Amino acid sequence: MRKIFSPFFISIVLFSCTSKPIALFEASDWAYVGEYSLGLEGPAVDIEGNLFFVNPQKNGTIGRLLPTGQFDLYIDSLPQGSVANGIRFGNDGLMYLADYVNHNILTIDPVHREVVVFAHDSTMNQPNDLAISERGVLFASDPNWVDSTGNLWRVELDGKFVKLADNMGTTNGIEVAPGDRFLYVNESAQRKIWAFDLSPEGEISNKRLLIQFADHGLDGMRCDTAGNLYVARYGKGVIAVISPAGELLQEVELKGLKPTNIAFGGLDGRTCYVTCQDRGYIETFHSEYPGRSWALRP
Repeated sequence: MRKIFSPFFISIVLFSCTSKPIALFEASDWAYVGEYSLGLEGPAVDIEGNLFFVNPQKNGTIGRLLPTGQFDLYIDSLPQGSVANGIRFGNDGLMYLADYVNHNILTIDPVHREVVVFAHDSTMNQPNDLAISERGVLFASDPNWVDSTGNLWRVELDGKFVKLADNMGTTNGIEVAPGDRFLYVNESAQRKIWAFDLSPEGEISNKRLLIQFADHGLDGMRCDTAGNLYVARYGKGVIAVISPAGELLQEVELKGLKPTNIAFGGLDGRTCYVTCQDRGYIETFHSEYPGRSWALRP
C-alpha cells in the first residue's frame, strides 16, 4: 500500500488559468446548506455545472448549488412522500433519483421540474444509490439495513428492473468503471468492495473482492477517468482513493466524519464535492484526474 497522504503533506499542485496554485486532495468547506444534514446524500453535477443533492433542511427535498456557490431548494417536497438518495444525470438530460421510500426510480425534467416514476418494483428493499453506463443503463444498490444483506439491480432503458445479484452484504455505493468494463459495489456493514466484469448488455460476471477495510463504513463511490475509485468512508471522515487493482492510493481527510457520497464537477471535472451527514456544509477538494461521468457529458 502506498503512503496515505494528509492534506498537510500533499505536494502535488494544480495550476489554474491565473497561475495560482491549487493543492490537490486538500478538503475545504465550499457552501453552507443548512442546519439539517442527516439526509444529505446523492451529489450529482449537471451539464451547466450545477450541483444537486438530496434532503437539505428536511427529507424529501432536492437542493441545488450554482457554480457560484449560491444555494436554493430545487424541489421543496417530492410527491407521494418520496425521499431520494442517489442522483444521476442521464444521456437524455433527465435527473434520475433513487426513491427509497416508495421503491421507485424517479425522473425530473430540468425544464419543468416535473417528477415522474420511471421504474418501480415493490420487491426491492430500497433503491439506495445509482450508477449509470455510457449508454444510459442504470444500476441500483438495494440494501436491507436490518439484516445486513442486499441485492444488486439493473434498470433497463424502458424502466424494467432486473435483479443481477442477491444475498450479498449491505449493498450501498455503486459505480461503473471507465469504458463500462467493470461494475463496482460496496457492502457497508461488511466493509468490502466487489468488482464484476460488465458486458455490453449489462450482465455481470467474475465477482471478485477489490478491497476490504478493517473498520468504519462505506458509502457512495465515483470513478475518475483513470479508473481510480473514490469511496466515502462513513465514520472515518475520509475519501479513500483506490486503484483499479485494489490498492489504497491515499485518503483525503475531511472536516466531517460522516461523508455519504461524492461527485465530480468544475470547469475541468477535477473539483470533487462531498456531502456529509454531520455538518451543514458541502466540502470540496481537487483531484488529479477528471471524473468519469463528467468526461462523458455530451
